[in-house]
Amino acid sequence: MRNAVNNSQGSAPKVSVHLFLHSSGVIAAKFPYHQLLVDACRKIPKASWNAKERIWMFPPSSLSIAEEVLDSVHGLAVEVRKLDPLVQRALVAALASKDLRGFYDRIPPEVESKLMPFQREGIRFVLQHGGRALIADEMGLGKTLQAIAVASCLHDAWPVLVIAPSSLRLQWASMIQSWLNIPMEDILVVLPQTGGSHKAGFRLVYSNTKGDFRLDGVFNVISYDVVPKIQSTLLDLDFKIVIADESHFLKNGQAKRTIASLPVLQKAQYVILLSGTPALSRPIELFTQLQALYPTVYKNVSEYGNRYCKGGFFGVYQGASNHEELHNLMKATVMIRRLKKDVLSQLPVKRRQQIFLDLSEKDVKYVRALFHELETLKIKIESADSKEMIDSLKFTQKNLITKLYTDSATAKIPAVLDFLGTVIEADCKFLIFAHHQNMVEAIEQYLLKKKVKCIKIDGQTPVTTRQTLVTDFQNKDDIRAAVLSIRAGGYGLTLTAASTVIFAELSWTPGDIIQAEDRAHRIGQVSSVNIYYLLSNDTIDDLMWDAVQGKLENLGQMLDGQENTLDVSQIDSRPSPSKQQKTLDGFLKRCSTSTEGQPSTKHPRF
Repeated sequence: MRNAVNNSQGSAPKVSVHLFLHSSGVIAAKFPYHQLLVDACRKIPKASWNAKERIWMFPPSSLSIAEEVLDSVHGLAVEVRKLDPLVQRALVAALASKDLRGFYDRIPPEVESKLMPFQREGIRFVLQHGGRALIADEMGLGKTLQAIAVASCLHDAWPVLVIAPSSLRLQWASMIQSWLNIPMEDILVVLPQTGGSHKAGFRLVYSNTKGDFRLDGVFNVISYDVVPKIQSTLLDLDFKIVIADESHFLKNGQAKRTIASLPVLQKAQYVILLSGTPALSRPIELFTQLQALYPTVYKNVSEYGNRYCKGGFFGVYQGASNHEELHNLMKATVMIRRLKKDVLSQLPVKRRQQIFLDLSEKDVKYVRALFHELETLKIKIESADSKEMIDSLKFTQKNLITKLYTDSATAKIPAVLDFLGTVIEADCKFLIFAHHQNMVEAIEQYLLKKKVKCIKIDGQTPVTTRQTLVTDFQNKDDIRAAVLSIRAGGYGLTLTAASTVIFAELSWTPGDIIQAEDRAHRIGQVSSVNIYYLLSNDTIDDLMWDAVQGKLENLGQMLDGQENTLDVSQIDSRPSPSKQQKTLDGFLKRCSTSTEGQPSTKHPRF
């Protein structure tokens, strides 16, 4: 902290004035009462007296004048404890940012009308700060939509680069297409290898392709892991807008993806970082993200570490110091953060969202083969000329469907665990439901490997111990997850300590899904419940989803969506299921009367 003393006053009384960054983002001056200082503060532009906190407050734009005024008070020897140089540089840089809020009206009306008030505020915050900011809202508050809306305001600077975790690439492509109504061929997604589950019509580029490849989409979606491989290409393309989702993936300054990503972000004119876990208690993990937004301010890790990480030892910064100042500085210059409890009055009680997973070729090829078998079998059923033959073929069909259900679970496990990694980073309590035992066990083992404490309730859990497990989950903050089978964990349990619910699989009986949702959405739940359905094309999900969504109408709305029902933007040509369809038998009846054998790929609407 720099101190400045007016020594020209001789034997004049000495008074100390402490300047600091207030939580509201303005500068505060605190000092013992003296009329000469009060008179001096009144000369500071836009200064006002805060009677409750007994401080004078003024905007950062008035800081230099305030220092001059306080340094030249006649009749007093004023010692001014000035802001830290790093804080001053950050404030100056933020003030120099061009205010782009005038571009807000460029958001398409059909998008703007669906925004919640706090989302509009977030978009304006990013625009106000020159299009370089961190949206740090808690998980489930629609950071993706806010970033897409900001990008729509800056369409003169398109094309756009989106960097996201691998599990969210297709999610981003779907959201962009859905909200901005951009042709699918204008959305390019970089994937690690050819094959795998259907990608719903987006343009695909594979990072394992030899030689250079072109990123010439209007929106280009890549994962953090691929950035080191194509950094030179990204820098040559000179993207003006870069969105970095789950930007805490860049917290390790020594990681390859961080080293490769930072120059791409720093070169861009507009940078939107998204993170529901901004690591405010671990300041060193924020440094690289701040570097991405303001490279000319956050140049020296030692300066930052000495100020906010207790100085560190031998270049290793693990502690935290001046925590309140750092938080206030980020809010004043780069970050907007809202918690669910802060905007609860704006949220619906239950919000659903589809997450489409990307399965590798090796995971999906056996499932795809079963679809072909079903198609062949359906043709045989249609041409069968005896009841006995039809009954026999339908029995085989039923067994194939059951195997398809089982093999789909196995195929989805790697992608489900990949998505779960992003949920763990969000540091929230959650429920995750599955049907098959191998999926339940894979999830439990993954959580244990990641040192995430959890409970598990499935068909093998004794009834006598279930309530004890529920009580532990409800009352112990360190138990983060409940791994539940849809049937055993979906009825009669109260798990309102969680407001995030994930379905790794669907159930043949939509009523089971509704019951499972309501483990968190019960009397006593004081938060809004986010529900995520993990779906994959080219699996049983293609067939089961219609049956499920017909039962989920009028039970909530999606945060990033528009309607009260989970819907898809491109309904395939197969007949829609009856709303009374509840069982596998009903589904099989529909299969045997369908005009198409293999379901067409669906693309979700959010």
